[in-house]
Amino acid sequence: MAASEVLGFEHMGLDPRLLQAIAEQGWARPTLIQEKAIPLALEGKDLLARARTGSGKTAAYAIPLLQHLLHRKATGPVVEQAVRGLVLVPTKELARQAQTMIRQLTAYCARDVRVVDVSASEDFAFQRPLLMEKPDVVVGTPSRVLSHLLQGNLNLRDSLELLVMDEADLLFSFGFEEELKTLLCHLPRIYQAFLMSATFNEDVQALKELVLHNPVTLKLQESQLPGPDQLQQFQVVCETEEDKFLLLYALLKLSLLRGKSLLFVNTLERGYRLRLFLEQFSIPACVLNGELPLRSRASDTESGVARGIDFHNVTAVLNFDLPPSPEAYIHRAGRTARANNPGTALTFVLPTERPQLKEIEEALGGESAQSMFLPYQFRMEEIEGFRYRCRDAMRSVTKQAIREARLKEIKEELLHSEKLKTYFEDNPRDLQLLRHDRPLHPAVVKPHLGHVPDYLVPPTLRGIARPHSRRKRNRPFTSHRKFKAAKTQNPLRSFKYTKKKPRTSAPSAKHS
Repeated sequence: MAASEVLGFEHMGLDPRLLQAIAEQGWARPTLIQEKAIPLALEGKDLLARARTGSGKTAAYAIPLLQHLLHRKATGPVVEQAVRGLVLVPTKELARQAQTMIRQLTAYCARDVRVVDVSASEDFAFQRPLLMEKPDVVVGTPSRVLSHLLQGNLNLRDSLELLVMDEADLLFSFGFEEELKTLLCHLPRIYQAFLMSATFNEDVQALKELVLHNPVTLKLQESQLPGPDQLQQFQVVCETEEDKFLLLYALLKLSLLRGKSLLFVNTLERGYRLRLFLEQFSIPACVLNGELPLRSRASDTESGVARGIDFHNVTAVLNFDLPPSPEAYIHRAGRTARANNPGTALTFVLPTERPQLKEIEEALGGESAQSMFLPYQFRMEEIEGFRYRCRDAMRSVTKQAIREARLKEIKEELLHSEKLKTYFEDNPRDLQLLRHDRPLHPAVVKPHLGHVPDYLVPPTLRGIARPHSRRKRNRPFTSHRKFKAAKTQNPLRSFKYTKKKPRTSAPSAKHS
């Protein structure tokens, strides 16, 4: 085979059942990380692999893990059933994704390889019987796996053969350092290990010393973000903070930016300010942060939101605040243009922030003379008619409103916490006090701001703008109950999974 040819899945010596499942996923050829990592893993080597988000890292470790288990059962001596594979991830959302991928790959050998995700919110008593059956692979967060080890529900000391740490650069920053060190004491002295990461930071180097033995390091010479044919990256210079809010209002309210969007800010308070600002215009939004006990354990709020949850079909990422580092920009922009889907990353920049944006561009663009960030063609003077509305909404979002919005979400999270369910059963008075606490009214929403009259829409935009509040005429009567349900719908539920399109080609191994 020529050196320039891509090593196909069919040339890797994989089990026919795995090849059948891979074909069903529509993967014509392996991605770069899969092409390089799978053969090395099948040789029994420890791996430290860096590849960008959405590059196929999960399948890169799942395929050799499953091949190892199937080969062992088919050729080795008959041994008792045991947990031989462990996959550690920083969040329960990532654990669910890993379990889903493994189950898709074992579609034709599900009786031979079983996988259990222990990171979910179910009670330990519910998961204990699943672990007592000794599944072949356990997926979970370090804290959840360690709890099962300490309770005796899981024993890995005599059986574990392969350990995977996915998103390894986040495990320490999510507060798992001590738990990981304790967990490693429950593992055998010899096992194969994979560390998969989007970046090589100090935490990854520390894990490398703890876990890996003479590893092969894969630092692939590929762009850390998709190319311009898939990911369009823009910058727009806003002269003032008020201009940033005004531009965001115009983009969303006039539907100039369509599809699902993720907005990134640099502080928790800014997140709530932005949410309450958008609610003034009847634009539904929610805040993802590390403060809520069941949403995330992240002490690193930047990475927690950017990489803790994998949203599908995100068409645009908006950096409302400039990312503090090139790594942060990668994490944010990596939420869109995943698999073969197109995406857009738009960064708002104040004049004083131009040097920082230049540093990000130089760090990511390498020696390329072509600018990575294209100028976003937008005339701010065309939306001056909306400025008074923007100022009116910003005045309504006070510090007290932000504080009460945060308290309201924490209160709701406490009421629905599975971990506190037993406590509230034993202390019903505390539950009643929490439920009957004084109502919070974070910000007074002014109904007229939700409507955009035609005379305010700039003439040059009237052909493409679609104000959110515009409704079809002669709409049949809708009951109050249906209207209320639609009004309070969680915007996150619009992020739905769709089957990925088949890959037709592998990415180039050269830096673009």
